[in-house]
Amino acid sequence: MNKFIVVNNPEKWPVPVENITLVSSKEYLTNPEFAKIKKARIFNLCKDYSYQSKGYYVSLLAEARGHLAIPTVKNIVDLREPKLVKIVSNEFEDLIQSSLKNIKSQEFTLSIYFGQNVAQKYKELSAMFFRHFQIPFLRVKFNYTTRWNIRSIKAISESEIPVEHRDLMQSYAMDYFAKKRYDIPRQQSYEYDLAILVNPKDPAPPSNAKALRKFIDLAEKMNFYVEIVGPEDLSRLSSFDALFIRQSTEVNNEAYAFARKAQQEDIAIIDYPDAILKCCNKVFMAEALENANIPTPKTVIVHKSNVEQVMGITGLPCVLKSPDSTFSFGVKKAKTQEEFESLVNGMLRESDLIIAQEYTPSNFDWRIGILDNIPIFACKYYMAKGHWQIYNWNAVKKDDQDGNADCMPIEEVPRKILQVALRAARLMGKGLYGIDVKEVNGKPLVIEINDNPNIDFGVEDGYYGDEVYINILSALKKRLEKNFL
Repeated sequence: MNKFIVVNNPEKWPVPVENITLVSSKEYLTNPEFAKIKKARIFNLCKDYSYQSKGYYVSLLAEARGHLAIPTVKNIVDLREPKLVKIVSNEFEDLIQSSLKNIKSQEFTLSIYFGQNVAQKYKELSAMFFRHFQIPFLRVKFNYTTRWNIRSIKAISESEIPVEHRDLMQSYAMDYFAKKRYDIPRQQSYEYDLAILVNPKDPAPPSNAKALRKFIDLAEKMNFYVEIVGPEDLSRLSSFDALFIRQSTEVNNEAYAFARKAQQEDIAIIDYPDAILKCCNKVFMAEALENANIPTPKTVIVHKSNVEQVMGITGLPCVLKSPDSTFSFGVKKAKTQEEFESLVNGMLRESDLIIAQEYTPSNFDWRIGILDNIPIFACKYYMAKGHWQIYNWNAVKKDDQDGNADCMPIEEVPRKILQVALRAARLMGKGLYGIDVKEVNGKPLVIEINDNPNIDFGVEDGYYGDEVYINILSALKKRLEKNFL
């Protein structure tokens, strides 16, 4: 397997490592040759992992390319989610208290370099944090009240390591990179209370009230106890056996925290945190679809270095998408060069990478619902009245905010539409997905892969009725009964 260490500036990287190639984050993100490499392990040592930074995108695109990233995007997001950090604190309470019991001050900082600390007495505690988060350089701050508490956990850059620690850090790095195996946490599975996560304030909920009622009624007939839970119920999740997410998913909202905690505690879930991370980022999606040779509109991952080349590929009008846009939020259409430049400059101030796509008008989009690689419904979503998208959030009348929909038997979907939808879903792994496909000049083009797709009463169940709900609940049951491979 090819191994790469990715850093912001290779010239300043202090650790000599044999048999591993050192590359810059810019090179890994922008050089198309890296997307062609089929087997690679990526050690992401960028100085910043903040959301939509270069460090974030190195791990995200590594996963899109089928490369093994350390840390994963999941690790990076876990680190800045306070609720998940609190879970870590609770899970490893005994080890934290026993490791720090002899410290006399009210505060303590633990610096962890590749899973090790300069003091041997903190070896087990350091290894625990590294196994959990997989962040190469980590700084954990504790304070003492009646017991030791985690105050913060932060990824640090190599430049933040104190001078007196640098020699040991280099030694730890060389030991780590010399290994052939790397410590990565594992999970397993349990048995029959179902939590359905719903946010009452969701601007675009994925299931309407009648659909939620259907899920509850049918689940009870399948011997599930069902409870609707809200964002404030994360601490109660451990008391359930299964979780079904029915609120809009984003990397930065509670849906991810629920999915990640469910995965950590081996609770059966639809959908997985990996699905949220991948489907909620258009950059990952663009790279993954291109890497798999799945047809899409002409697409460019835009960064500050290639803005001038975009128009030559997409033409005008051009559709611009922020990486985490959902339900048409954060999706803009540039009709002129001036409009394009204004929109791109504004969007690149928010994210290091955005998406530009050829405008492909159509009267409707296909939506194929796929569950664990099997289609369970098929719809045509028509454009909102007088608008170029399915959703028009600026419409004066509420009835004009979205277009109509027709649901039909799967066997009536054109074969090429169904095949490309199934190929796209397989990129994301097993789970529940809604694949949006346009048919342009007889050719299917995948527009998006949606995790957590809409299941609305009267729309997606329009042809198959209760069978849609039963299929989803049966998939949760399979996960619980350990028949899911």
